[in-house]
Amino acid sequence: MNIGIIGATGKAGSLILKEAKDRGHEVTAIVRNAAKVTDSSITIKEKNIFDIVTADIEEFDVVVDAFNAPQGEEHLHVDSHRVLIDAFKGTNTRLFVVSGAGSLYIDPEKTTKLMDTPDFPDFIYPTASNMSKALDELEKADNIAWTHLSPAIMFDAEGKRTGSYQTGKDHVITNSQGDSYISYADYAIAVIDEIEKPVHEDERFTVVGEKE
Repeated sequence: MNIGIIGATGKAGSLILKEAKDRGHEVTAIVRNAAKVTDSSITIKEKNIFDIVTADIEEFDVVVDAFNAPQGEEHLHVDSHRVLIDAFKGTNTRLFVVSGAGSLYIDPEKTTKLMDTPDFPDFIYPTASNMSKALDELEKADNIAWTHLSPAIMFDAEGKRTGSYQTGKDHVITNSQGDSYISYADYAIAVIDEIEKPVHEDERFTVVGEKE
């Protein structure tokens, strides 16, 4: 498949790129600064996410959005989604969003999100709330193919690649130890698995893995 990755040099984006490349997919890094891509075998499209238009994404089967807004500018998650929705509408290209755990629900009635619980870290709240609003934008959009993946609460950049995970939908889920945990590497596996064999079309889902 032909896969574009926005934010391909970030923590999540770089592992998703590696997973896709290792599986033999055609991969393009969509980045603001081409110099940050050190792998000479990777095709690069130098483009700011806010300048993306339909012509930039039509060549791809899927584009992964691994953009992460800077601290203090968390509203850019919503703004960038609006740009991407306009670009993807009416195309055959699927938008796959790398998101956070804050918008997951903790109760069966879906009245309380993780980000609204008392122990949720204040410094993460602006990102979580804007990612949640960005998901709202996707859910109300028409004529666009999309998937939104929320990780477990503990999203471990240094965690090992175990090769296994479990999926849920809109609620926080836990592993066999009772922990809500996923490594970035196993998250990347889940992304490419879903791209190769879509199960969660036009919806959000979540993943949890085992901690070694």
